[in-house]
Amino acid sequence: MAAAAEELLDTPQAAAQDRPPTFFQTTMGKRIAVGGGVAIILAIMVAVWMWSQAPEYRVLFANYSDRDGGAITASLDQMGVPYKFSDGGNAILVPAEQIHDLRLKLAAQGLPKGGNVGFELMENQKLGVSQFLEQVNYQRSLEGELARSIQSLGSVSNARVHLALPKPSVFVRDQQKPTASVLLNLQPGRALDPGQVSAIVHLVASSVPELTIGNVTVVDQNGNLLSDTSNKQAGAKQLDPTQLKYIDQVQQNIIKQVESIIKPIVGEGNVRAEATAEVDFAQVDTAAEMYKPNSPPEPQAIRSQQTSESSQAGAGPSGIPGALSNQPPGVNTAPIEGQQPPAPAQAAGGPTSKNSTTNYEVDKTIRYEQRPMGGIKRLTVGVVVNHRRIVDPATGKVTVRPLSANEVAQINELVKQAMGYNQARGDTLNVANVPFEGVDKPAEAIQPLAWWADPANFPLFKEIARYAFVAAVIAFLYFRFLRPLLRPAIKKFDEATAMPEEEKKDEDEEDAAAEAEAEAEAVQEEEVEQQRRAQGYRANLQMAQDLAKEDPRIVANVIKAWLGTNE
Repeated sequence: MAAAAEELLDTPQAAAQDRPPTFFQTTMGKRIAVGGGVAIILAIMVAVWMWSQAPEYRVLFANYSDRDGGAITASLDQMGVPYKFSDGGNAILVPAEQIHDLRLKLAAQGLPKGGNVGFELMENQKLGVSQFLEQVNYQRSLEGELARSIQSLGSVSNARVHLALPKPSVFVRDQQKPTASVLLNLQPGRALDPGQVSAIVHLVASSVPELTIGNVTVVDQNGNLLSDTSNKQAGAKQLDPTQLKYIDQVQQNIIKQVESIIKPIVGEGNVRAEATAEVDFAQVDTAAEMYKPNSPPEPQAIRSQQTSESSQAGAGPSGIPGALSNQPPGVNTAPIEGQQPPAPAQAAGGPTSKNSTTNYEVDKTIRYEQRPMGGIKRLTVGVVVNHRRIVDPATGKVTVRPLSANEVAQINELVKQAMGYNQARGDTLNVANVPFEGVDKPAEAIQPLAWWADPANFPLFKEIARYAFVAAVIAFLYFRFLRPLLRPAIKKFDEATAMPEEEKKDEDEEDAAAEAEAEAEAVQEEEVEQQRRAQGYRANLQMAQDLAKEDPRIVANVIKAWLGTNE
């Protein structure tokens, strides 16, 4: 029974030993496997090296139209420049060292042109085109040129302009004014102030005939109406950003002048100044006409003079005889402030009348005065001066004391001169001498960043890590896979190479020692394998014996099968 079980267990092993060797177990198969492994490892090493030498790609253009993208790629193909796409085809990448040169070359070719077409659309007009199509092309060209002009602003990424140009009419009642709509796509994190929006509105209105400012609408990409003209009347009374900027400049100039004149006296960081300016932005035109009171006639200029005299003949002498009747008539004068002229003396020969009228120039002064906007109505300046610091040269101790009254008065006068103080205008000035908190403390030195934490060194670290990774991968592939595969070939090559006798003897001794050691290792491995097989055989034999004791029928059936009987 035991012999039968032993034969049963030894049969699969004998069958396995009788099988023919596979292809890779033959000499040719082993050579092919070694050659294929060497080729794969070399290919991996070359791929890693080429990856390390591949150029870094950066964005050349992004968010371009399909037409511009096709023109740019065609130009890059002509120049033989490698490129690739990213961000779903919305960006073209080129080698980083060529990006600036390529941008200049493409700009010389007018690329990218943008999604809007300008007046270059009119250059390809065909013969026999209709008037309607001509008008449409002109409108498209005008819209494209306006969009390009608006896109030149720094805060605007993209712009579209829509013009509604009505047809001209000979009837006044049927005439309509053109309108315009502007859609702006602003840069991320950017916004337009009212001044820039007004500039865009005036740009569009000035480019289209008979287009008024009120008929231009500007909207951003979020649907916000930027050109809201409903509150223009209310906003006219308020200060616009330009006026606010002018006020800030005036105040900053005054602060700068005050601090610059006080710093040499009290030292750097020991003076602070603030100014508030009330600026009059009203533009006033004045016309005055003044008259002076009457003056004595001597210095007056005569404007016109008229004299008339009449006499009547045949009248006898009259009057009282004597010297008084023979006196000549007095000088006629114009009446001044209601005085009655003296009655002329009657001639001795008859009645005589004489009238004289003199007109003088009237004093009149006409004055026209125009005051420009932006005049300063009132200034308010506050200055704070730190206490004086005194250092004892012997002990180095710092003491702080306030400024004297004369020093404060001197600073007050200097500030008045620097700010342009005008008492009639209502200017106010306040100079305070108080100790500053924290000014006397030594400033903490800024600690320089470590070389490994300096952001300027990050690109260098990236390159070092890149080459170190490539070297590590290549070294691992060589020592772990390539060198063991090439060791037999190297050994045969060394054997075929002529060597000196002594070196050859030494090498033969080393080879013999290596072979002896290999044989010893093989014998030891064979003994271990035999022990393992013996242990496995004993375990299987014990299992067969146990099976024969428990169920002899199974063993009997197996033996019958071996003998070829069915009994």
